[in-house]
Amino acid sequence: MNRKWAQVLVPKVGWVRFRLSRPVPEAKSYRITSDRAGRWHLAFAVIPPPIPAPGTGAVVGVDRGVKVSAALSTGELLTCPSWSVTEQARLTSLQRRLARCRRGSRRSARVKVAIARLYARATDRRKDWVEKTSTDLVLRFDVIRVEALRIVSMTRRPKPKPDVEQPGRYRPNRRRAKAGLNRGILANGWGLLVRRLKDKATSRVELVDPAYTSQTCAVCGHCASDNRESQAVFRCRDCGHRAHADVNAAINIAAGRAVSARGEAPSLVSMKREPQLTTLL
Repeated sequence: MNRKWAQVLVPKVGWVRFRLSRPVPEAKSYRITSDRAGRWHLAFAVIPPPIPAPGTGAVVGVDRGVKVSAALSTGELLTCPSWSVTEQARLTSLQRRLARCRRGSRRSARVKVAIARLYARATDRRKDWVEKTSTDLVLRFDVIRVEALRIVSMTRRPKPKPDVEQPGRYRPNRRRAKAGLNRGILANGWGLLVRRLKDKATSRVELVDPAYTSQTCAVCGHCASDNRESQAVFRCRDCGHRAHADVNAAINIAAGRAVSARGEAPSLVSMKREPQLTTLL
């Protein structure tokens, strides 16, 4: 119809107008979906071509974290946008209002839609950050190395611990702390970032064994648990090298360095060892 609006023929419905968020590609099929926020989307089935490498031979290591979403071996610290203070306050208010609603009522349905819109806004913001970050990395570096993390296992709910002394009761299993960590991992888009990197830079993404990358000095190679003083501070007990802990780990990842418990340096991990990343988020 014009540059902002178009229309599509939906079987058993007719012609439906939709707003163009980008130029319509050449596609053989499309899919219409609706999310919990009440939004309708029209998605075309198209496989975009991979982005060509810059040809500079540059290699970058990416260390994913909770406080810092992605730390690069170049020293850059990238943070995925999260909830604002206003959004957190509104979410708390809506959840309290939902708790007072009668189950199955129209009022509870309206409150659920309002909550879903808040979550949809945060999800769209995270996806937008992942797309921009992955495109920037692919355009700047020839080889991108990331940790081979098993995110599905890392975000799994802890199992209950039965109390042997008191049958029928359970011991504390730090479920609340683990739930907070799981939310932090998923909110930073670990799996989605690697998946989009693989889509845009075919055969240029390498997975590195994550063992002891955060405890190994990037200068002298000394590995000790005391090297990492805190979440953000790294100080080598051998040579005195100081750096941001995530950046130090990213440098080790970029070099393909991973130290085993025996002190051996294994080679890069095969990309087939992390099939879970293709189905996350």
